Amino acid sequence: MASPAGLRPAAPPAIPGAAAVAACAAMAASYVAVLYAPTVVLRLPPPTSLRSFLHRRFACAAVASTASALATAALLRVWSLSDFADMLAVFGIRKDHLLQAVLIPLLLTSLVYAGSFINRLWLLASLRSGDGDEVGIGCTKRLVLRIQAALDDVMVWRNYVVAPITEELVFRACMIPLLLCGGFKMSTIIFFSPVFFSLAHLNHLFELQQQGCNFMRSLLIVGVQLGYTVIFGWYAAFLFIRTGNLLSPIVAHVFCNMMGLPVFSSPRTKGVASVAFLAGSICFFWLLFPVTSPELYNTRLDRCRCWHGFCNWK
Repeated sequence: MASPAGLRPAAPPAIPGAAAVAACAAMAASYVAVLYAPTVVLRLPPPTSLRSFLHRRFACAAVASTASALATAALLRVWSLSDFADMLAVFGIRKDHLLQAVLIPLLLTSLVYAGSFINRLWLLASLRSGDGDEVGIGCTKRLVLRIQAALDDVMVWRNYVVAPITEELVFRACMIPLLLCGGFKMSTIIFFSPVFFSLAHLNHLFELQQQGCNFMRSLLIVGVQLGYTVIFGWYAAFLFIRTGNLLSPIVAHVFCNMMGLPVFSSPRTKGVASVAFLAGSICFFWLLFPVTSPELYNTRLDRCRCWHGFCNWK
């Protein structure tokens, strides 16, 4: 990590900066383009159901992610590392400090959703007061049925498994090491790399219009989505750079997909959700740097077994 974290001064860029940016742009474009390859390139018949459609997309996303990882490995010449674990660590795939990499980002991210938690608890309390004891009857059975339904729901797999893993692998684990080794500063990477992540969602504009949505409404929906992905991309890139572990942005990605947009105001809570959102947001920014300190996620910071100092000692 070429930062004030105690490493040696950065060596000259391992690859040209223009090459790193071009590689990132190609990965973003290929991640989207490959989704349409089965029908456009392979001339396969259109899928007959949502399940078959998403299964096809899962396979395409896996191909794009694998290709991006191999391209990154080739550009950074990770084959020169003697230990296979060191090769994987370039991508933030590590088996050390797993508890910190999962729990701390999860708890940190949940602070932004304090208003959402209050809103849901308020709704649950109102349901209990209205239905009495009947709400508690068969709760365990209903929970089991919900879990079974979720495991069989292809959208659950898309939103909480395939999309978070493949997107974080491509847009964080592949792109950020390339940009670091291209000589870009961390602050530049944090604010610049999410552009690729957002542009990769532009295909939704085309898909919404195919579904019959008018252009202005589609533009509004995609515009809001792009804004949200940029903000989340800043946070995910920050987590990946600070922790050096791919699990951290993946966990945050899954959690945000589950919760949706944070609730900052709700009439039913009489202002309590707004206060909770404000308090949670203040705590989030107050803890952001202390709880993501690289010392918490790495045994050592000089020549550590992750990509933090990769360009300096490769």
